[in-house]
Amino acid sequence: MKKKIYFAGSIRGGRSDASLYQEIIAFINETDTVLTEQVGDLSRSVLEQARDKDEQIYLQDISWLRESDLVIAECTVPSLGVGYELAYAEKYNKPVHVFYRPDETSLSAMIKGDRYYSIHPYHTKEEMKEKICKILERE
Repeated sequence: MKKKIYFAGSIRGGRSDASLYQEIIAFINETDTVLTEQVGDLSRSVLEQARDKDEQIYLQDISWLRESDLVIAECTVPSLGVGYELAYAEKYNKPVHVFYRPDETSLSAMIKGDRYYSIHPYHTKEEMKEKICKILERE
């Protein structure tokens, strides 16, 4: 049965990893369903995101979080919104897998120190994909 995945990545905090998000979302969608495909939408800029109605975004995102089977978050680019999403997912007992590139950032102690989260440092997108395969129980 396809899993519903909430993919979290920086939008307003910076879009430097947007193409990575897009590729990882497409990879996950090969066998499962990503509820948050807009995170990888390269046509949306930070400014366009800021024009969306904040309450509408909030309500949609918490609805997707509640519906999801698990959360995969790429946290190399720091984001207040992603931090909030992770805490929300923990509140609702959703499994959370946090990815980051340790050569490029220091993961927040509030995330790294919380034993609830499964933390996955990685160096290449191929390594990230291998770890995602194990999480999604792919052959």
